[in-house]
Amino acid sequence: MKLSRRALLMTMVNGGIGVSVGGFVYGESAERHHLELTRTDLPISGLDPILDGLRIAFLTDLHLSALVPASDIERAVHLATQARPDMVVLGGDYVSFGDRSYVEPVAELLNPLDAPLGVFAVLGNHDEERSVTTAFERRGFSLLLDRWTRLEIKGALLDIGGLRFWTRQRDVGAAVRGSGPTMLLLAHDPRRLREAAALDIGGVLSGHTHGGQIVLPGLGALAARKFPIASGLIREGNTSMFVSRGIGTVYAPVRIGCPPEVSIVTLRRRANY
Repeated sequence: MKLSRRALLMTMVNGGIGVSVGGFVYGESAERHHLELTRTDLPISGLDPILDGLRIAFLTDLHLSALVPASDIERAVHLATQARPDMVVLGGDYVSFGDRSYVEPVAELLNPLDAPLGVFAVLGNHDEERSVTTAFERRGFSLLLDRWTRLEIKGALLDIGGLRFWTRQRDVGAAVRGSGPTMLLLAHDPRRLREAAALDIGGVLSGHTHGGQIVLPGLGALAARKFPIASGLIREGNTSMFVSRGIGTVYAPVRIGCPPEVSIVTLRRRANY
C-alpha cells in the first residue's frame, strides 16, 4: 500500500520508526522552533553580471495555525529584515488547510517585510486564493499567480514569474509566455523543476517539502521521497532550483534532523554558459 505524505509523517511520529521518545520530544518542543538563517548561491545561466550578487530573503511554508505559533513567524521576519536583502520572496502555505481565520494574522506578521526591489509571493496548496490575495495586496505584496513581471535593475533585466500550485503542466508555458531570457520562477512545488527545465528557465525557488520534517539517519527524509530533492540545490539541464526547508510544520508539530530556515539566496552568474 502506498502511503500519502500525511500518512507517512503520522506513522513516523506515532510508530517511531526507530525514533526514541526523547528524540520526538526534542523535535516537538525544541528543534521545530530553532530557526536558522541559511545562505545559498543560486547559479543562473545568462544572468547579467550587474545582477550577480543580488540577494533574496526567501520565506516559505509558514503554516500559522494552532500548531505553529506567531512567535516563530515573528523571528523569521526579524531574521529576514536584519539581513537587508534586495528582494523578499514568499513561497506559499501561509496557513494550514485553507483556514481563513489565520490569513489576516499571518499577513500582519509579514507586514514588516520590505526590500528595495519589492516583496513577491506565490500561493501554496494550503492557501485559499481570494482571502490571501486580498490580504497580501493590501500590504503591498506582489502576488504572481500564473504571471510574470519585469524588473530593471541598473539597466539589467530580470523577470520574476510565479505559478499557482494547481496549474496544469500544459499551462505552465502560457504563464511565462513573453518573458525574457533571464527568469527567476517561484513555484511552491519542486516537482515543477522538470517543466522549468523544459522551458529553459534559469532559476526556481520552491518549498512545500518542509525538508521532510523528519530526517532519520540512514533513511533520510522519507516523507519527501516523491520530490526531486527534499531541500537544498538541484539542477536539471539549464535550470537551477533551490528548495527551502520552510518555517512551520503541518500534520505533526515536530521536526527531527530538519530545522526550519529563512534562506538568503544570492543570484550568481552560472559559469560556462
